[in-house]
Amino acid sequence: MTIRVLIVDDQEMVREGFSVLLGAQPDIEVAGEAGDGQQAVAKVAELRPDVVLMDVRMPNVNGLEATRRIVAADADAKVLVLTTFDQDEYVYQALRAGASGFLLKDASAGQLAEAVRIVAAGEALLAPTVTKRLIGTFAGTAAASAVPAPRTRIADLTERETEVLTHIARGLSNAEIAARLVVAESTVKTHVGRILEKLGLRDRTQAAVYAYEARLVTPSP
Repeated sequence: MTIRVLIVDDQEMVREGFSVLLGAQPDIEVAGEAGDGQQAVAKVAELRPDVVLMDVRMPNVNGLEATRRIVAADADAKVLVLTTFDQDEYVYQALRAGASGFLLKDASAGQLAEAVRIVAAGEALLAPTVTKRLIGTFAGTAAASAVPAPRTRIADLTERETEVLTHIARGLSNAEIAARLVVAESTVKTHVGRILEKLGLRDRTQAAVYAYEARLVTPSP
């Protein structure tokens, strides 16, 4: 199946560069481009892409607000945030708003294409240490300043589901969790589905953010 991608960045040269890189992949099609968040929301509704490559810092409507609007519209598109900053609170807020992961703009062509495939498949781009560090850096502050840590819904999870959620927050894949718990990978997938359903979360990225904000997991020093 071909993965349809919308590229959102306020710099035309950046959009063209990503378009060339992704267009060279046999399983990826660049469905369109947008120069700011407002255009992105309209293009998602019009083109129905599978993945949106979303810049964070843009004029008019930024990537954070655009991500919120796309998720609120219950669009099927997965948002992959692009940034030049690996310690950017806006990126953390975008993950919190429903983005499926983030990637630095200096990533290689191979990394970019693989990130698109991972997000399109419904997985979260959580493996890189920088992502876990980003979530860990801002989660405590957000939980303390925004809303009380959502401990109550954690109680709805079984002991095993809580254990799986902890591993998700630490960036482990389903295969790695299965190996750690000595269970089948299909069993882990079932646990992940139930966790998302019980906590009312969109995907693994939101589950990881949730775990940090609920203080179920604390950032590594």
